[in-house]
Formats: sequence, structure tokens, C-alpha cells
Amino acid sequence: MALKALKIGKYTIEYPIIQGGMGLGISWDKLAGNVSLEGGLGVISSVGTGYYKDKRYIKKEISERPFEAENFYSRESFKAIINNTRKIANGKPIAANILYAINDYGRVARDACELGVDIIITGAGLPTNMPEFTEGYPDVALVPIVSSAKALKIICKRWKQRYDRLPDAVVVEGPKSGGHQGFTYEQCFKEEYQLENLIKPVKEEIKKWGDFPLIAAGGVWDHDDILKMIELGADGVQMGTRFIGTHECDASDNFKKVILDSKEEDIQLLKSPVGYPARGVRTNLIEMVDKREGPKIKCISNCVSPCHRGQEAKAVGYCIADRLSDAYLGKTETGLFFTGANGYKLREIISVKELINKLVHGENS
Repeated sequence: MALKALKIGKYTIEYPIIQGGMGLGISWDKLAGNVSLEGGLGVISSVGTGYYKDKRYIKKEISERPFEAENFYSRESFKAIINNTRKIANGKPIAANILYAINDYGRVARDACELGVDIIITGAGLPTNMPEFTEGYPDVALVPIVSSAKALKIICKRWKQRYDRLPDAVVVEGPKSGGHQGFTYEQCFKEEYQLENLIKPVKEEIKKWGDFPLIAAGGVWDHDDILKMIELGADGVQMGTRFIGTHECDASDNFKKVILDSKEEDIQLLKSPVGYPARGVRTNLIEMVDKREGPKIKCISNCVSPCHRGQEAKAVGYCIADRLSDAYLGKTETGLFFTGANGYKLREIISVKELINKLVHGENS
């Protein structure tokens, strides 16, 4: 079966493959730009842009890390990432992933519009007021991430009532994805919450509101998985972890090596200051945290609102902003390394071009 193009709002994606937004710093300009160039949809992560390149926004007298949300989600760095992504993508659509749970969500969403992003994808919460922050930019397509038909119903109802707008597409994410889950720990293992069982009810909910694409995410690994999701009713897929295994991925070589060296049993659901379980590799950091011997916790970046200015970080045993940034910087002893459930299958680093070809035509193409 040939893969059909995917239309999101006014934008046509050659192949129905969206590269998942991976933060901190795992999917920035190099990865997102090249995915779009090769016919998928490249997605920039807006998380921790203050770490991009020269770190000019760090207040040295306070910390070696971006100070406060204004610097952690740096507009100037975000602008540079978007501009570089656009150059690489050569005119093809690009997207940004903006977590609803962050502090300054509205500011970052407006920045994305003003700085020229075509599509905004938002999860980590129920973005019931997402259109409010993109007013005046009707061409920017809005794509919420949900984990149930009920969540989509709430979003559609409120968007229609308040803004006379519906999503341009919806991502349905199952519990095998990397990073934070939209489920409790127990739900992640129940059959009814697995991705293949979420597609049909969400598809039925879409029909009540009109017609927009359903994108399946969480555990999609190869060409056969893509075909399976489409047969179940999806119009496209979102894939994150598989793109870590590319030369163009913005992660450090050490980050990639942690994933490459991982075994199936190493990939676990971890406690997170955000309040939801998160999937990643059990590393030295997790061992230290379990013994309450982890790195010092001091809220510098004020990154996510559910953490309550470091209260949850102290309860869980680590600061998520600091530990994700360590992973991005390749600090294997103190880094937090997110991956999807299939991350242990990653065994080589190839180009984005080669990966897209495998996903579109099959592993032996």
C-alpha cells in the first residue's frame, strides 16, 4: 500500500509521517528541518530553547542554567531555531511542539505564530484555550494531542463555542510513547488504553464535529506499523524515538549511545515532577534518585507549572529541566533520557533521508 499525503489545515505533507517533538534539544533545527525536507513533517521542540547554541541568556551570577521561564523558553533562540529549520526545509511546512503544562504557554504559542511556524502541536494537558493565543494567524494549523475520545470532545466543544474553530488534526497518543504519558501508571498497561484500541472511538468523535485527520502516536516503529495504524483508521502517524537514530538528530552522541545501548528491560515508566508517569531509560540518575542521592534540586528555570516551583521535583527526587538538559549535553551520569517503549530496537545511526525511505517503502528498501 502506497502512503498517501497528509493534509493539515492548508499544508500538505508528502508522506503521512510526523516526527514527534522531543525536548530538551533532541528535535531542533537539524532534525526537524531535514525531516520536512525529505517529505515528512519536522517538529521543533520549544522546550529549553535557552540552551540553544551560545546560551547568551544565562545570568551567570545566578546559575549556569537559563534563569526563569523567560530565558528557559527563549524567544531569540526559538527564532534562530525556526529560521534555521526553514532554511533546511527549503519551503516545506514545519511545526512546533509546545507543551500545555509549561509556564508561559501563551507567550511561546504567540511567538511560534509570529516567528513563522506553520503548525502548532500541543499536548501535556488539555489545551482548551489554544486558539486564544494564535488569534490573528488563521493560517497556523492547530493540532492538540489527546489520549481519549472524551478529551477530544471537550476540546472540540470549547473551541467551537469560544472560538468557532475546530482542530486541523488531532494526535492520538498511546502509552508506549517516550516521555510523559496521558495515563496513570496502571492505565499504561491496560488493554483498553493501548493505541490500537483508542483510534476507533476517537475517529467516531471526529465524525461528530466534521472531518479532520487522526494521527496515531506511541510505539509506531516501522513501515508495517504505519500500515497497521492506517488500516485501523488513522490518516498518519507521529514517531519520535526512531528519529533519535539519525545523524541529523540534535541530541549529543552520548544521548544516542544511551538509547542504542539500552535493553528492553532498561526502558521503564518513571516518576516525574510533572505528575504523570514518564517513559525513559533507567540510568545512573534513576539509581541515585531511588537512594535519595540525586543531584541538588533548586528551581532555576521555572519550567512547568505542575511542578509548583520545585515542590514536586523535591518530592520525586530530581528537577526535570536540569536533568533533561544534562541529557541533551551528553552528561550520562546525571541526565534523564526519554525514549519510547521500542527504543531498545534502535541499533544504528542512519540519515533522515534513509530512515524516511525505510518508513515509506519498508525496512529492506
